[in-house]
Amino acid sequence: MRAARAVLEYLKGNGVKHIFGIPAGSVNVIFDELFDMPEITPVVTKHEGAAAYMAASYAKYAKQMSVCIGCSGPGGTNLVTGAANAMREHLPVLFITGAVPVSTVGLNASQELDAEPVFRSVTKYSVRVNRAQDLLAEVVKAVEIANSGVPGPVHVAMPVDVQAGVVEGVITPAPAQRAPLIPNADTIREVATALLKRDQGYIFVGQGIRNSVDQVIELAELLNWPILTSPQAKGFIPESHPLLAGIFGFAGHENVSNLIAEGDGETLLILGSSLGETATNNWNANLNRNRFTIQMDFDETVFNRKYNVDIPVLGDINLSLLFLLEELRAQGVVKRDVTAVQKKAEYIQKDEYNTQNVLLQLQKNLPSNTRYTVDIGEFMSYAIHYMDVVARDSFDINVHFGAMGSGISSAIGSSLADPARPVVSITGDGCFFMHGMEILTAKEYKLPILFVVMNNARLGMVYHGHSLQYKRSHASFEQEEIHIAAMAAALNIPSYRVSQLEDVNEDVIQGLLNQGGPAVLEVALVDNNVPPMGDRVKFLSSFGK
Repeated sequence: MRAARAVLEYLKGNGVKHIFGIPAGSVNVIFDELFDMPEITPVVTKHEGAAAYMAASYAKYAKQMSVCIGCSGPGGTNLVTGAANAMREHLPVLFITGAVPVSTVGLNASQELDAEPVFRSVTKYSVRVNRAQDLLAEVVKAVEIANSGVPGPVHVAMPVDVQAGVVEGVITPAPAQRAPLIPNADTIREVATALLKRDQGYIFVGQGIRNSVDQVIELAELLNWPILTSPQAKGFIPESHPLLAGIFGFAGHENVSNLIAEGDGETLLILGSSLGETATNNWNANLNRNRFTIQMDFDETVFNRKYNVDIPVLGDINLSLLFLLEELRAQGVVKRDVTAVQKKAEYIQKDEYNTQNVLLQLQKNLPSNTRYTVDIGEFMSYAIHYMDVVARDSFDINVHFGAMGSGISSAIGSSLADPARPVVSITGDGCFFMHGMEILTAKEYKLPILFVVMNNARLGMVYHGHSLQYKRSHASFEQEEIHIAAMAAALNIPSYRVSQLEDVNEDVIQGLLNQGGPAVLEVALVDNNVPPMGDRVKFLSSFGK
């Protein structure tokens, strides 16, 4: 068989059902083999960058490795941003790039690029394979690396003649299995003892608790400690839980900032957060000032980066929490009645046509289990600050890497991975003009996604950032208003244009849902209110003083 077929058989054995990307000459051998493999569906996108975001989202919600493919040269470089995005989110994605034939390397062949070093800084492993007999072994190695330890993306460059090379006696290796990272038992006992010495504390959670929410809630209830979340962790803890205080970090809540600055918590227990800029209000020193700090993570590089940690706990979060709960009970801790914490401020609904009210009205008229994939832009601050977490795992916000347009493709990856879950992409006109043509990909694969496009005819975050920082904004940040709903209609995609708050109603939204494919709700709105960016506003407005 051809080497490409051996690779695809191995990927099929690993549960791969989709390959995201765009066909081209240097990867045509792989696409040719897919003709005879109905178990794997190629998801042909409009841009390789979008394919990379889809693959990352699919890996997240299918809870398995995904695959993304691009041609040599420009296809490969278009994938790099998505690889960096996956790296920041610790998502196992195999990036495959084609390459020119081995015999033409260095001869200025069409679309020639040495992709291996290009991907090296944004993946866990990057390699170019020059012999057909080595291809399967290198893919197996890459997949095992992607799934091991701290999961993440990997890259394999495959020259087209290597893909086509014939290999004999192929035995398909067993699927890759991730070995759990088991925390040290003595460290867990040390943590339990430290927690019991101090009555008051806070539990600060990041996106690393994705698969450990039940244990987080159980621990919070056992200790009767407030839960604070980073923006990336929005969507995991329901608003209705009495111990959820709200969000700390970018677009966070004032009550949480006050709790951190003035509260009497003696201990800070950090779960699954790398404590980056957006999670910590620009590395606010109040977070763990005069607090005994414990941090649990499966990535040892996050310990003591910016904040001193008294007890670092290396291990998978769910295992660390399970062992800690067991140890606390062994030391006699019993569950008490929880004391409800002060919640974020109630937002009074007014008739003003603004971003806050549009998003709240939108959520009111959508199914409670809707997953929102929130793009990068001015609207993101409002979604983080104002929208409620009703159902588990209901928000996808990657403030970490902050790639515009990623929320559009994340919706597609989410819908393919979890087709029973309603998905709404909240994006902006700036993001839409980058990756908006992926609504055609959603149409071609009959994905019932509602794309909500907040259209203010400008780069909103840039506009507000410059206005706060420099007290002026360049005219080029604004543009002629484009009728995005009309663009969607021209693509035979159901659409509606909102121009007043009353338009965001049940009839309009229900009319766009259940169409057997995607729909576009355009919100034409210029909101000159300063977005609720938390301490980011203070940082920008005081910059240079």
